[in-house]
Amino acid sequence: MTRLHLHLVSDSTGETLEMIAKAALAQFEGADIVRHFWPMVRSQQHLDRILGEFAANPGLVLFTLVNPETRQRLEEHCRALGLPSVPALDAVTEALEGQLGQEAHGRPGRQHTMDDAYFNRVAAIHYTIAHDDGVMWEDWEDADIVLAGVSRTSKTPTSIYLANRGYKVANIPLVVESPPHRSLFGLGHPLVIGLTTSPKRLVEIRRNRLLSLNEGTETSYTDEERVEQELKFARRMYADNGWPVIDVTRRSIEETAAAIIRLYNEHRLGGQPEDNPPAMGMGPA
Repeated sequence: MTRLHLHLVSDSTGETLEMIAKAALAQFEGADIVRHFWPMVRSQQHLDRILGEFAANPGLVLFTLVNPETRQRLEEHCRALGLPSVPALDAVTEALEGQLGQEAHGRPGRQHTMDDAYFNRVAAIHYTIAHDDGVMWEDWEDADIVLAGVSRTSKTPTSIYLANRGYKVANIPLVVESPPHRSLFGLGHPLVIGLTTSPKRLVEIRRNRLLSLNEGTETSYTDEERVEQELKFARRMYADNGWPVIDVTRRSIEETAAAIIRLYNEHRLGGQPEDNPPAMGMGPA
């Protein structure tokens, strides 16, 4: 297998560049990629300090640099070494300039400025952390989204991911012996979404969880019949309340969050979830 050195050069945190590279690399199975991450490159002097690494580890250079002199220096050096260099955001920026009729500001890290959206995202993260695992039911009405599901259906990681996108999320565990607080069934503002999964997959996840805690795996928590009862209990609750359902069996956290955001946008625009909707699964393999 051919090894590829991938140099990611950014004049900001590099978060955007990393996401672009990750999305593109997902299309290639088994690729042997060695990432070299160079954030906060905002001067030719800084650039010069890392150029030697390009020669030592030749490969592909992806960059987001808005300073024209620094960018030119990088491109000239790549040409001299015979390395391909790709400005990751140029095509999108140029298209926006054409449609908006104005030039891009060209300020590094502009998307990370501390504007209202930034503070709203921070507030969403604080809210979501404070309302994890069914606590503080008094404030559930303030949520944008409420996620309900039995244990180990990815409620917490999905909530945190959504919070980083600016959504205030409360998540509520469903336990047969201990129903959630009655306020859950009268919420008016947030969209309540039920999460479900396959019994076999849930048993596997729970067993792995117990192993990581050095605990025995043969308990009622991992008993297949018991798990099926839990999931039926949850699905019955979803159906009785007309909550949309997402099957997380074969979804990543990102895919689950994308489905949730779509439902939330439909809800916010006035669309009412259909009665007893089918679970949103990934379909057959």
